[in-house]
Amino acid sequence: MNTLTIEIKDSLAIISLSRPDCLNSVNMEMLKELQSQFEQLRSDEAIKGVLLTGVDGHFASGGDLDEVRHFTPLEAIAFAETGQKLCSLIEAFPRPVLAAVRGYVLGAGLEIALACDYILADETAQFGFKELCYGVLPAFGGTQRLPRLVGKGRAKEMIFTGRLVGADEALRIGLVNQLFPAVSLLDDVFKQLQKICSYGLLSLQMGKEVIDTGAEINLQAACKMERDAFAVCFSTADQKEGMGAFIEKRKPRFSGR
Repeated sequence: MNTLTIEIKDSLAIISLSRPDCLNSVNMEMLKELQSQFEQLRSDEAIKGVLLTGVDGHFASGGDLDEVRHFTPLEAIAFAETGQKLCSLIEAFPRPVLAAVRGYVLGAGLEIALACDYILADETAQFGFKELCYGVLPAFGGTQRLPRLVGKGRAKEMIFTGRLVGADEALRIGLVNQLFPAVSLLDDVFKQLQKICSYGLLSLQMGKEVIDTGAEINLQAACKMERDAFAVCFSTADQKEGMGAFIEKRKPRFSGR
């Protein structure tokens, strides 16, 4: 991997965007390496969750303008389609994916973070879309995912003005779920991911799917989907183990079956 570093720890994958010479800016090579990595992790049943972060004090500073500025329209389509495919792959990943961000979280980097289940940050994080300043617009789904998270008006303001949103404001508007001290961000997010993944992974996977799919359909149909997923849980060993452990006042030993 030329643009990423990968670490497997306690059945969790830590993926770091790693182009420190250019603030982890996103190029085609990084997109393809991320896509390959998530495809491999998806098929690895030993991996319970993913933590996505960046090196050298930043998450990602946006698209690599040295590469992007020379695109033809056809090359721009290929770049956008590759980025959208990656973000859809992250969003549909069957296990939890948390983004731990700091420093610059801009443009394509913010779009990748938005595809994760949710974003956690430290106080140095700055979020923004600068694309209109360069005569283009977000292309990896940012114009669609950001309004769904913070509302249409705030999303338009961020995209139209290109202003940077600091960590405190990002927390207030719902772009970020929690803030942690810079010195402990990765440890704190890793511990949170550990806790999430200690629960029954089958119910966790179904819960993620129900939330994501239900947000795109009408409430009545979504509630029926929730009901059916709830019923499926009662055919699993994890449901019997989880409820049995609670009654017996012991720690559950989930098997993922």
